[in-house]
Amino acid sequence: MDNFPKGRRDFLKSLALGAAGAAALSPQAVQAASAGGTLQVWSCGGLAEAMMPAHAAYERLAGVRVAYTGAFAAALGKSLLSGGGQTDVFAARVLGLAQNLRKSGKMLHFRPLCFTSYVIVVPKGNPAKIHTVEDLTRRGVRVAMAQEASPPGGQAVMGILKAADVTPAVLANVPEQGTCVQRTVESVAEGHADAMIVERRISRMPRFAERLEVVEIPERLFPAGPLTFTVGLMANAPDKTMATAYMDWITGPQGQEHFEQAGFIPAISAKGQELVEKLGVKDVA
Repeated sequence: MDNFPKGRRDFLKSLALGAAGAAALSPQAVQAASAGGTLQVWSCGGLAEAMMPAHAAYERLAGVRVAYTGAFAAALGKSLLSGGGQTDVFAARVLGLAQNLRKSGKMLHFRPLCFTSYVIVVPKGNPAKIHTVEDLTRRGVRVAMAQEASPPGGQAVMGILKAADVTPAVLANVPEQGTCVQRTVESVAEGHADAMIVERRISRMPRFAERLEVVEIPERLFPAGPLTFTVGLMANAPDKTMATAYMDWITGPQGQEHFEQAGFIPAISAKGQELVEKLGVKDVA
């Protein structure tokens, strides 16, 4: 079952510690708001569930319009590295992408934004009695999977299975490979499959939240690559004050609460800070 209530309590405690400044914008944000304008923000599409409500809140607070694009991070990153694309702020998935943008001079600096994690989702009531990754190998268990989904979807799941040393046995229990994570999860929610490994954020989506239960996966099985999301200031941002004000807010208590609600691990939380150190989420020269 989902054991994040304690994590949420810890996060809300961290919010309380910063509550005195949470409701107010930074001086940079006040200056940016007085000028109005539009801020371009690009991110990995997986962040959309957190970004969209966060941006709605920020627009009400700051009076700045946020023009948001959420899409396949590698494609957006390739466009930015080649100079063909332009945005003011980029929230990259996979630490190496932010580091490459920074080293190329396309990005001036970046910060940790949030982290993802992986769980097993099962239909309400958990009829197949799935409690561990190893349970996915039992005869008769119907495992849903989208191995060919856009990276890191299928790749990350295969990494978890490899780390648990259960790959052949689990694949033998996959009746049909899907091509899209969200469409494939629907088969679990409808009871046509017994289990699927997904990012926790998927289980928090309104269309699934009331129809799925969550079984935890040990963190030691997670592949490190896809866990990290960063947010960075692009070198060609015309109004760097406006962009920096947004970054201050999205990585501060108010902005970070939207990521917690969407099923991510906020970078400012205790667990987030642990992962910052563990995964080496540092800016580079």
